[in-house]
Amino acid sequence: MVRQREFDEDAALDAAMRLFWEKGYEAASLTELTARMGIQRPSMYAAFGSKKELFEAALRSYTQAHAARIRAKLQSRTSVKDAFRALFEGIVADEYEGSLNRGCFSINTMVELAPHDEKFEILTREHQLYLSVIFQETIERGIRTGELDAALEARGTAQALLVSLIGLTVMLKSRPDRQFADNTVKTVLTLLR
Repeated sequence: MVRQREFDEDAALDAAMRLFWEKGYEAASLTELTARMGIQRPSMYAAFGSKKELFEAALRSYTQAHAARIRAKLQSRTSVKDAFRALFEGIVADEYEGSLNRGCFSINTMVELAPHDEKFEILTREHQLYLSVIFQETIERGIRTGELDAALEARGTAQALLVSLIGLTVMLKSRPDRQFADNTVKTVLTLLR
């Protein structure tokens, strides 16, 4: 008879994701992970496999939720320009007004693991491509409604906005002067002519 798990796997995975997000893959010890998850090592191994498999599951969960949040933010406003402004300004505000300076879990993974691990290179690249498609669809909506110039190249602009978003997110980890960040956002948004 198969024994049922005595813990909430989703809650445990979320707890692991938060620790990985705060500390990174290498710095998060198994002792810290199991303590944060509220489970013993055998239960962790049985439910998630190795530390690397747990990290992959956490990253996949994060990227799915992150993409859904980005899509919802961009669809929440009628104006495409206002939607992108709110997205970029929100990222800056979160970093300066929030209590944690964690950045984006996927971008942190891209910086920490992608250069050394093909699996995480692929997973983070897939997330970037998916976000680029969300950006492109939003820009195309703005072109259709006449808010954005019909000559605007949607795919290239989406990719440039995404690269800017990634760069901004990485830069914010060093807490530059707020005016520097605000000016950067203002300039980046001029891509949406």
